Amino acid sequence: MTVASAGPGTALVRPPTPSLVDAVVTHIERTPMDFDLAMRQWHAYVEALVDYGWDIVEVAANSACPDAVFIEDVAVVAGGTALVCHPGAPTRRAEVGPVAETLDALGYDLHEVMAPATIDGGDVLKVARTMYIGHGGRTNAAGITAAADVFEAVGLRVVAVPNTKVLHLKSAVTAIEDRIIGYEPVVESTDAFPNFLAMPEESGAHVVDLGESAMLMAASCPESVEIVGHLGYTPVVVDISEFEKAEGCVTCLSIRLRNSPNRNLD
Repeated sequence: MTVASAGPGTALVRPPTPSLVDAVVTHIERTPMDFDLAMRQWHAYVEALVDYGWDIVEVAANSACPDAVFIEDVAVVAGGTALVCHPGAPTRRAEVGPVAETLDALGYDLHEVMAPATIDGGDVLKVARTMYIGHGGRTNAAGITAAADVFEAVGLRVVAVPNTKVLHLKSAVTAIEDRIIGYEPVVESTDAFPNFLAMPEESGAHVVDLGESAMLMAASCPESVEIVGHLGYTPVVVDISEFEKAEGCVTCLSIRLRNSPNRNLD
C-alpha cells in the first residue's frame, strides 16, 4: 500500500508474516507470540505514522525472512545518501535486496557494506550532524569504518560507542531532538552522550519523532510516557508487545525518510 500525504516524510515498512515466531532473539528468553495480535499491532503502528502525515511505502512481505518486519536494520539513510547494510545475523541478509531496490527507486545515492564488515541499522543513531554507531554483537569495527567512509564524506561526524548489553544501540538510547534518552542499566557509558536523560523503563528509551512535537512510544513504558509529556511533547502510544518478544521496538519497525530542502542532513 502507498498512502499519499504532504507530511514530514516517507516511512518504509514491511509487514510481518507468521514466521515472525522464529525471529532471532539474543538477549532475552524466547516466549510464545500471538501472530494475529502482532498483525493488528503492526497496522496500528502504521496508522500512527499515517495520522501524523507520513507517506507509507510498503516493501513486500517475505515469509522466508522472519525478522523482515524490523526493516530499520537493513539500511541507514541520511539526507540523500543510503547505506545498504550487511546485517550481523546471517539469517537476515536476504532481507536487504528489496529494501535497497526501493531506496534506489526513490532516488537515493546507494552505498553497500560488504563482508567481512557487518552493520545493523538499529545500531545507528543520528542526532543533528553526529552519527553514533554501536559496536557490539551485530555491528563490527569494519562496519563502523564503512559507515564513516560514506557519511563523513557528506558532512556527518561518526562516533563509535560500545554496545554489548542489548541487541542494538537504539535498544539502549534514542533521541528527542538533541537530548539523548536511555535506559541506564543497559547503556555502556552515559559519558558518550551529551545531554543524557535516564528513563525509568527500558522501552522508554525508544522514541520515534513523528513531527509536530509528537513522539511515538510503546505502551509498555507508562512512566516514561509521562516524562515525555512533562517535557512538552505529545506521546503517541502504540502497543507492540508481540514485537518486543523479538527484541523489537518502535524505531525498528520503519525507516523514516524525512522531507527537507534538497534532502539536506538537518
